[in-house]
Amino acid sequence: MIRVLLSLIWLVASAGLAAAQDLQTVLQTHAEEVASPSRGSVSVVLDDLADLGSPQVSVFLEQWADRNVWQNDETGLFYIGEEDGDEIALTDLDSGEETTAASDGYTQLRPNGGVRRVIGSALVQFQLTDPDPDRRRSALESIGRRADPSQLPLLEASLEGEADPAIRARKVQLITFLTARFGGNVADRVAAIESLSTDTSVEARGVLNQILSTSNDATQGEPNGNIARIRDPSSDPAAFYSELVEADLAPSLVTPGDIRAALEANIVNGRVGGVPTATLGTDAARAQAYAALAADGLAPPLVTQADLAETLSGFTFFEKYDEPDATITDAARKTLDAVETRVGVAQTVDLTLDGLSLASIYFLAAIGLAITFGQMGVINMAHGEFIMMGAYTGYVMQLVVPDYTVSLLIALPLAFAVTFGAGVAMERLVIRHLYHRPLETLLATFGISIALQQIAKNVFGTQARPLTSPDWLGGALVISDVIQISYIRIAIFILALVFLGLLLFILRRTRLGLEVRAVTQNPGMAASMGINPDRINMMTFGLGSGIAGVAGVGIGLYAQVTSEMGSNYIVQSFMTVVVGGVGSVFGTLAGAGLIGFLQKGIEWLNPSNTLAAQTYMILFIILFIQFRPKGIVAPKGRAAAD
Repeated sequence: MIRVLLSLIWLVASAGLAAAQDLQTVLQTHAEEVASPSRGSVSVVLDDLADLGSPQVSVFLEQWADRNVWQNDETGLFYIGEEDGDEIALTDLDSGEETTAASDGYTQLRPNGGVRRVIGSALVQFQLTDPDPDRRRSALESIGRRADPSQLPLLEASLEGEADPAIRARKVQLITFLTARFGGNVADRVAAIESLSTDTSVEARGVLNQILSTSNDATQGEPNGNIARIRDPSSDPAAFYSELVEADLAPSLVTPGDIRAALEANIVNGRVGGVPTATLGTDAARAQAYAALAADGLAPPLVTQADLAETLSGFTFFEKYDEPDATITDAARKTLDAVETRVGVAQTVDLTLDGLSLASIYFLAAIGLAITFGQMGVINMAHGEFIMMGAYTGYVMQLVVPDYTVSLLIALPLAFAVTFGAGVAMERLVIRHLYHRPLETLLATFGISIALQQIAKNVFGTQARPLTSPDWLGGALVISDVIQISYIRIAIFILALVFLGLLLFILRRTRLGLEVRAVTQNPGMAASMGINPDRINMMTFGLGSGIAGVAGVGIGLYAQVTSEMGSNYIVQSFMTVVVGGVGSVFGTLAGAGLIGFLQKGIEWLNPSNTLAAQTYMILFIILFIQFRPKGIVAPKGRAAAD
């Protein structure tokens, strides 16, 4: 594999040369330095290679640093080699010609770690102007990981001939970062730092934080240098005293263990410091004996709390910027504060988008229930299974139609048809016999939900099935380093808006909607006007179930498709409908928004415990219902009377 890659590299590199460049000749003039390089001698070789200006130099340096260069023991010539048993696959440095030879006639060059770092730094210089864009990107990634002042002039020199807009923009960004940290004069550094005020990337903030890096120090007089802040030793006297001990500015604290060891080491004729050992059973006696040892120079002096406080009072503790110029650090602090403000705003926007996305998912899951429960008053515990049926319909369509876009377009109306039919069958066979009997309805639909889950397990198994989104829904919309949202979530949000508009149109602009509203508000009066309440209930239940099926296709693109996926949304769906207001489409929308934003907000405050977030959300909703039992949008008609 390496031989094929090298051949391609040499072919591309050689195509751009007007005349052959003899890399081997240059290396032979420094054969000893190449074979046994040191950090001092390798720079001579690298300077001559830079003057050569050959694209092969970059390849050679890469292989040299990776210890893939071999030298012929007889001729002294260098080759790129890949060992294979007793043989070596050799590649000529200039022509790229491949040969095979016995390995016992060649010596592998093994530069040490220091030399390899020097080679790596030089390699960046060649890669920044390499004709291959991937090599230039690799060099920029290397600079981004290990910034160094020596890289700044190399970047600036390579900028003029850069034709790729993306690579050029990255070079400009890195030049700004390096100038901010290592620029030659204060004005240039301040200008580079201030230009970062609109850059909210982690990398830019890292540069500013590196400029603002500090170290702890202490002095007995006024502090000198670029002071970041004065520290208060009263916050943790022991820790501050330890700093003085480490700096050899104060004697070490003597621990009880140190006292015991000193006493044991100085027992003479049954006494320690003139105190009989038999009386050393108390702290006071041990302290007296130890003080005597310290007075005789046999142990370090005992530091009392009073001594510690007196010592600390004689020092000023402070944080000092590692950057000595206050102008630089002032500019960096001001810029970082501006960036952090922007990041805070961006995080708020990102959290809002997350909450909006979650709200749209809950709205999709609950909108069908808003019809069956809100309009009809039927507690349908199998609503989640209609969502599951819709998701499995999308999965089956992808098995039949391999084009994900086409299968998705077919799955949406098909899922509606399948779950509409299932909802009508359920209403005709079970629900119609249980109207105005909520407990029996709840138990019956709960049993149906369990049966539907088991049927799904028998048909599709217990493993999660993939409902793959089309390529055009892959990835995410990246607004900044902080703000981004996946295209699938955007699609679900749009689907939720479509459903909202479609449902409002059906309920307010169609005969079915007029009859549904009439039956909902006063079924007796509607029947006297020639409307068949049984038929309307059947169509309403079928409509709610069909919408749940289409929602299942959308949710399946985001969540795992399993036989139990519906149970993950049934509780949130009921909460959405109840909080929003039973029987109101806009109430369902408001409830989904409240629950979605509330959950995301609690997760942001407590990101390490999602279960706690769910618990807090439910508690909040319970309290909310206590103060507004009819929900955000109060119901009307039959639902209000109930």
